[in-house]
Amino acid sequence: MTATQLPMPTLSQTLWPVTQSSSFVRQAILAITGSLLLWVSAKIQVPLWPVPMTMQTYVVLALAAFMGRRLAVTTVLLYLLEGLAGLPVFAGSVAGPAYFVGTTTGYLVGFLLAAYMVGYMAERGWDRKILPALLMMTAGHVIIFISGLTWLIILNPKALGLVDSLTFAYQVGLQPFWLATILKTTLAMLTMPFLWQLVKSRKISS
Repeated sequence: MTATQLPMPTLSQTLWPVTQSSSFVRQAILAITGSLLLWVSAKIQVPLWPVPMTMQTYVVLALAAFMGRRLAVTTVLLYLLEGLAGLPVFAGSVAGPAYFVGTTTGYLVGFLLAAYMVGYMAERGWDRKILPALLMMTAGHVIIFISGLTWLIILNPKALGLVDSLTFAYQVGLQPFWLATILKTTLAMLTMPFLWQLVKSRKISS
């Protein structure tokens, strides 16, 4: 018989402990700040072949690890609601309800799913060491791409059958982003263990 592993404190809970009196204010501040970071990350355009790289998926995964699953999902949902309301929070200047029926819809849903999964894994300590963090961030990106590619297969206007739909989804939704995804996964993998090490060294020195 194995015991169920209880959630561990996330980095946000370690740096800003949850109290009954400050719980709502804390969550509101973190969620709003996180949604602003997602907004900024969507506007960042890093020159990269074959397409420029935004930092959006990196921030989604890093926030999820930092916050834990519930607050991370709330933050991503707030960000999506801002875009639904017409605020220019996505890459480019297009926003509003029409944006949610385009080619990126599956990736936006993937943000929510990945935020939950990565946040859940972070609550089990996967973000504290390099190898588990690599597996966690890879899983997050896999979830985002599965969701995004599934939507592209459904959306494929050619309707030429499953094989052609898969080719369309791969060429549009995955092939141009291999290098960027590897770089962002690596960066996300390094971020959380580095921050935990800083927190640990600060506690030791104090």
